Amino acid sequence: MQNRLRALFCLLFATGALLMTVRSLEAQEDEDEQSPTSVLTDAQWDQLDDTVDRALEYLATKQEKDGSFQTDIVGQPVVTSFCVMAFLSRGHTPTEGPYAKQLSRAIDFVLSQQQANGLLCSIKRGNQYYSNTGSYNHAINGLMLCEVYGMTSSKQQKAIRSAIEKALAFSRTLQTEPKRWAGDKGGWRYLNQSHFVDSDLSVTSWYLMFYRSARNAEFDIPAEYTSSALEFVKRCYFENPGTFRYGLRGPDSRVNSRCMAGAGVVSLALAGEHNSEMARKTGDFILEHPFTDFNRGRLTREDRYFYGVFYCSQATYQLGSEYFVKFFPDLLQTMADNQNPDGSWAPEINHEEKELGMVYSTSFAVLGLTPPYQLLPIFQR
Repeated sequence: MQNRLRALFCLLFATGALLMTVRSLEAQEDEDEQSPTSVLTDAQWDQLDDTVDRALEYLATKQEKDGSFQTDIVGQPVVTSFCVMAFLSRGHTPTEGPYAKQLSRAIDFVLSQQQANGLLCSIKRGNQYYSNTGSYNHAINGLMLCEVYGMTSSKQQKAIRSAIEKALAFSRTLQTEPKRWAGDKGGWRYLNQSHFVDSDLSVTSWYLMFYRSARNAEFDIPAEYTSSALEFVKRCYFENPGTFRYGLRGPDSRVNSRCMAGAGVVSLALAGEHNSEMARKTGDFILEHPFTDFNRGRLTREDRYFYGVFYCSQATYQLGSEYFVKFFPDLLQTMADNQNPDGSWAPEINHEEKELGMVYSTSFAVLGLTPPYQLLPIFQR
């Protein structure tokens, strides 16, 4: 029965039937809550399809022989995972469609990078990037594997399950390490604790998504794992200026960024709190700081453009049509106007992510443009 369901699921993805279903369901929405997808005109849907498809065509040309997608070594295998999720978000799977073999090879590459202790990262201890890059890599690669779990062949699925189980154990160990401050309980930081904080929202949001995706894939994730993480997220909300910040003390408590505003709203949405006062006030903050100034941080040096595009697009979709109609059409036009002829986008302007290249920025851009399709399970509303 499980194999039949998996085959049916993949078939629906490959044929685009799910996309048609999403659009047809708009007419069945409760009159009190208009579907966010209904804010797009037919012309905008066509523009969206063309923009995303050209971006995926570009990404498909940037895969290496080992299955990875091109980026700096510090971006592996996380950029490969971003690319996999970008294809998934448009309905492509590792078993059906024109990119099936490429996606399967990419998944195998990510699996091959898992270390003996369960850490999903290419960089080894002792490397200067191990601590922060390793933590982000682990959570995001784990999220990707959970999202693709069930869409793969039985042999690959077995390998994915083993990797996820090891990765979850590693994540829980990190989460329960003693914290120097009670407020940091439940969250995550880098693999080596920092001077100022033991948890931050940027890292924690990815681990929370990993947990929730794993639970969706029917892995055993006790409620206390996610509830304690969510409580930390809520503590990162500051009434003035009405948005989320990186952390609770030191420099992290003073940084406003669209990235963390979006991360906070998405984290709340995972717990069904997308319509809370905290979420809506943060949504107002996002609308006050649009992305129409292409590839500019706008707020602070910590305000990554493509990272923010991804999070804020997902966040406004979760908040509903009232927010999405004010956010997404302008974003779509901005991204379409600034897309390169080959389907890519320029590297992130922020110097720390610039070295990751156009595969990184393009995969993030796709993930920021595809919420209307509602095909990536973790972000389905």
